Amino acid sequence: MVLWKIGVLIAALAGTAFTLLPFSCPGQIADMPQQSYASDVQLQAKRSRLDFLPDGDLSKPLWRHAESVEFDHNASGKSHYPELSTRVASVWTETYIYFVFWCRYDSLNVYEGEDPAVERWQLWDRDVVEVFLNPQPERVDHYYEFEVAPNNQWVDLEIDKTKEPFNDASWNSGFEHAARIDAKNHIWTTEMRIPIESMNVGAIHPDTKWRLNFFRAAGKGGDERRKFLAWSIIPEGKTFHVPTRFGILQLVN
Repeated sequence: MVLWKIGVLIAALAGTAFTLLPFSCPGQIADMPQQSYASDVQLQAKRSRLDFLPDGDLSKPLWRHAESVEFDHNASGKSHYPELSTRVASVWTETYIYFVFWCRYDSLNVYEGEDPAVERWQLWDRDVVEVFLNPQPERVDHYYEFEVAPNNQWVDLEIDKTKEPFNDASWNSGFEHAARIDAKNHIWTTEMRIPIESMNVGAIHPDTKWRLNFFRAAGKGGDERRKFLAWSIIPEGKTFHVPTRFGILQLVN
């Protein structure tokens, strides 16, 4: 569980901003301050009785009944793009966490003529949806990144912002995914299945709370022309890698 804003009173008396201290053993001084989370947006993921392989078919009954969140604002929260409205839902089992995205689009920008079975570095330079997932919220700067493009290209990364470089492309989660494009209605969708074991999670239980954020990149050209959306907004900058702004994923029955 995340420790929430311990030490507020002490900081107020001192007249300074507070930070959370990491866990430490009795008699041991914590020598590395840890940031606190600044977002309380939340998505509930219901438990699925059965595991299933992603096939991109989002008409499954479990997705029709799953709680979802929808966003069309950019990462800062200042601009809205209804033509890029994005909806996300999640379910879980004892062995996997699942995510689905419904994405409206006006045009698509993908790497053409490449094998989607091969991991694609810099996939984020094209249209993509991203899950940044932290199943150990007490480690604020350590999390995992999962990306899928409309043509089902993919990349997964282990992120540790205390290291340089902070993104480890050699990590392999073994996550599975399937994407579909509905050109008639200008919607593309993807379904992901992530093994919890790959993230060093031994078991998950109802009422567990993880930290995460959902992102989307869309449009052609350089970053100055493309659009970057985030579920939990990041007022302090353009980068998606601000883990203190991650929202809450609550796993429920």
